[in-house]
Amino acid sequence: MIIGVPKEIKNHEYRVGLVTGSVRELVSLGHQVLIETNAGSGIGLSDSDYQAAGASIISTAKEVFTRSEMIVKVKEPQAAERAMLHEGQILFTYLHLAPDFPQTKDLIDSKAICIAYETVTDHLGRLPLLAPMSEVAGRMSIQAGAQTLENSNGGRGLLLSGVPGVEPAKVVILGGGVVGSNAARMAIGMRADVIILDRNLDTLRALDVEFQGKAKVIYSTHEVIDQLVPESDVIIGAVLIPGAAAPKLITAEHVKQMKPGSALVDVAIDQGGCFETSHPTTHTDPTYIIDGVVHYCVANMPGAVARTSAFALNNATLPYVIKLANDGYKKALLDDPGFLAGMNVIHGKVTCKEVAEAFDLHYTDPEVAISMH
Repeated sequence: MIIGVPKEIKNHEYRVGLVTGSVRELVSLGHQVLIETNAGSGIGLSDSDYQAAGASIISTAKEVFTRSEMIVKVKEPQAAERAMLHEGQILFTYLHLAPDFPQTKDLIDSKAICIAYETVTDHLGRLPLLAPMSEVAGRMSIQAGAQTLENSNGGRGLLLSGVPGVEPAKVVILGGGVVGSNAARMAIGMRADVIILDRNLDTLRALDVEFQGKAKVIYSTHEVIDQLVPESDVIIGAVLIPGAAAPKLITAEHVKQMKPGSALVDVAIDQGGCFETSHPTTHTDPTYIIDGVVHYCVANMPGAVARTSAFALNNATLPYVIKLANDGYKKALLDDPGFLAGMNVIHGKVTCKEVAEAFDLHYTDPEVAISMH
């Protein structure tokens, strides 16, 4: 199979779909890999590094898209990239379609086979291709919250840890999954006062055992959120409903009740965000202020630590790329129900229920959609 890797063009996105080690594995299996020139420069991988791994260097994204049977990316294709997709081509990347109708429409119109990292599941129902970036984003969210609290960034002027004689900042984490648990580990390590909210009792029990009282774990209700919002210095939004838009747990009215200079960090912004006042920002201009509260809503947080993120992502995605390349998309997807769950759009049909429901589009069962071609 001919596999293409274009250079990412989203604002301050330096990750790359395949690192050199992944290229070498694919080439050793008889596949051809096309890398757009400088695609790996943001993480210290040169064109010569890719050539040494067996890749061909291509001068333009258009040629990569034109010649490739499968495109492997990191972030959702931007409008210019979506225009280059062609019928029957495999697109394997993060998509986050539920809050993004223009992208959804373009992918439907392209008639490509669009597989989203974030909805692939494993045999336990976990999200193996989302997990590594959730780990990175969860840890980064506390760094972002700590910086946002600084006076120079519009914050309250708090040191997250406090110092002897001065209390630490109160960090409330909405969601105890991969993002939330990693955020909690960082916040506890920085000696903040940490509260984790979740509705899964098994999750709460596991976090309680892990943190041994270093963080409070509380069952999440609207009443609990109402009580905690005015007391919080940092709130981390870490709630995920796979494939669907994130629930709005912090309302505009909540924001008005927060202390001036407190911080909201919305890690769920890729799925529309879990704060009513959230809208996507970039690494160039990461924050904005509403009712005195600083919002950090960067939609590609792990892109700021691109080398760590790209290698972590490739560790998870490479086995799936190999399956697609070796077996073709039909066998690879039909042999693995969890992998099949990653297919969001194929040949103009929406095969992810959450995306179909988000935009009132017709839903087609993925096995049926595959069998039609």
